[in-house]
Amino acid sequence: MKRQVYLAMKSLEEAREIFQSRFGPETRAPMETVKVDDALHRVTAQPVFAKRSAPAYHSSAMDGIAVVSAQTHGITERNPKILVMGRDAVWVNTGQPLPAPFDAVIMIEKVHQVDGDRVEIRAPAYPWQNVRKVGEDIVATELLFPQNHRLRAFDLGGLVSAGLSWVQVWKRPEVAIIPTGSELVTHDQISEGIPLETGQIIEYNSLVLAGLVRECGGRPVVYPIVPDKEQDIRAALAAAVDSTADVIIVNAGSSAGTRDYTYHMVEELGEVLVHGVAMMPGKPTILGQVRGKPVVGNPGYAVSSALSFDQFIRPLVYTLQGCAPPSPRTLQVYPTRDIPSKLGIEEFLRVNIGKVGSRYVATPLGRAAGSITTLTKAEGIIRIPALVEGIPQNKRIEAELLVDEEDLLNTLVIIGSHDITLDILGDEIRRTHHTVRVTSGNVGSLGGLLALRKGTCHMSGSHLLDVDTGKYNISYIQKYVKGVDVTVFHLTLRDQGVMVAKGNPKGIKGIEDLVRNEVTFVNRQRGSGTRVLLDYKLDQLKIPSTSITGYDHEEFTHLAVAVDVLSGAADCGMGIYAAAKALNLDFIPVEREQYDLVIRSDVLESPTVQALVRTIRSRHFRDRVTELGGYNPAKSGEVLMEIKGG
Repeated sequence: MKRQVYLAMKSLEEAREIFQSRFGPETRAPMETVKVDDALHRVTAQPVFAKRSAPAYHSSAMDGIAVVSAQTHGITERNPKILVMGRDAVWVNTGQPLPAPFDAVIMIEKVHQVDGDRVEIRAPAYPWQNVRKVGEDIVATELLFPQNHRLRAFDLGGLVSAGLSWVQVWKRPEVAIIPTGSELVTHDQISEGIPLETGQIIEYNSLVLAGLVRECGGRPVVYPIVPDKEQDIRAALAAAVDSTADVIIVNAGSSAGTRDYTYHMVEELGEVLVHGVAMMPGKPTILGQVRGKPVVGNPGYAVSSALSFDQFIRPLVYTLQGCAPPSPRTLQVYPTRDIPSKLGIEEFLRVNIGKVGSRYVATPLGRAAGSITTLTKAEGIIRIPALVEGIPQNKRIEAELLVDEEDLLNTLVIIGSHDITLDILGDEIRRTHHTVRVTSGNVGSLGGLLALRKGTCHMSGSHLLDVDTGKYNISYIQKYVKGVDVTVFHLTLRDQGVMVAKGNPKGIKGIEDLVRNEVTFVNRQRGSGTRVLLDYKLDQLKIPSTSITGYDHEEFTHLAVAVDVLSGAADCGMGIYAAAKALNLDFIPVEREQYDLVIRSDVLESPTVQALVRTIRSRHFRDRVTELGGYNPAKSGEVLMEIKGG
């Protein structure tokens, strides 16, 4: 099979126009008739007319007495009238039919009992006073709802009141989802205890896509996993086209690899409209049609798959139901750092969002197209236009919200050094203060202090060693956070060292062994406290960094370093004991260091920050951190120093 490269990649706007020209506003799913009981959120396929009037009879709108209005004319406080019940008036309750010849109701509060069956009234009644007349709410044959109206909960009451038990709606669009890939296994297999073999991947894109289809009001039909065999993919696609499906998604196999067959199968059975869209993630998207049915070749990477769905399939599923997709909720935000981007590609960047002072700030998450956690952790998405090289941190830009704006008001933004205890903190504060959220951006200790000075976070996590004094953080705060009052809280002591593979196959004993020719190293990024500590130790040992293979290979978190060691991408790397323990690596201790939270003093008394302080001082938090291993949080929450920025 020949590679099908992107010779005619389209811009996102062009791709949408081409696709919508084939499957535009007139495209509809079939009609069906459903019981009113099952019609919530369904969209009417025909105009709906009332079969009966409501109310169907004149009825009392009040508790009181029914009277003939003409017989009450002239009555005043000075000229009251005695009525005989059963002859001049009758007692009625709210909703009770109004008997002839009565045409008005006097509320009970205006009726004065005289004796027995006689009452006195002191004001006249006018025709149809306090009476619900026939058809006051609904008149038989009147239009209740036009076609393409999404039925709400109270609409169902209107339908039944108008005498309707059934209603014609557009069928829920049926979306066939075909996962492809010889390396895929189902999550059910793994849950049954079957271990993953090397090269196998748990298939979850179909689960995500099915959920997205349901959120749009569609009905997903997930096919069994299809291996990367031309004949199998052809058969699955043909079966989906022959089925009752309105839309077909072939997930994975849409790129330009030698085993990416989707393009060829769509071309063989129908027509390829677009192959390759200038968006990131999502570039390998295929848009086509087979026998009049839309077929989308979705990229296999999780984020690419979800964003391709959002741009092409979501609007189509709503169109098939006769309505437009809901408008996205947006917010103006400022990036917490400069965001570079490639020219010619529209990028969808996942971000954490929080409110710091009067501005909403957005911290970019990882860009990896296969990282589903960049969606699970995101509060928003920033779209970087194709003709822009990036977004500077002082530039306001629109973000599409993935959470409610109210959630952002209770979000604490922590930028700085990565530490596993911040994950524990985020979970623990959520346990005790249900509305408070914690988001963290891993840019290193120095990057966090600079963000604190610029006002793009509430607090910074830092463990910067002053090699002259042997103390942590204070001198760096005084140097880099000028003009901002801060309060330094101790969070934990932690063990830093060299992480190596289980069994330490290279026999590494310490930092002095990093210079050996057969040893490859993975480093932390410049500005991180771990990098500062390493450089300090190298200087003590008079080891030049240029003698270490891999010194310039950088990662942004302790766990990322641990993964490199576990995978064999490096033999060793600097990190904390808890990261080594989490991935079952061996650990060579180097230093017990101090990790602090540096908090802007102007937010210290806010309810969210106070919730955080109470949390890190709690016994439960300290116990959970201790269980991680390599930590001593005995003094967590103690105030170390208040530093004036002036």
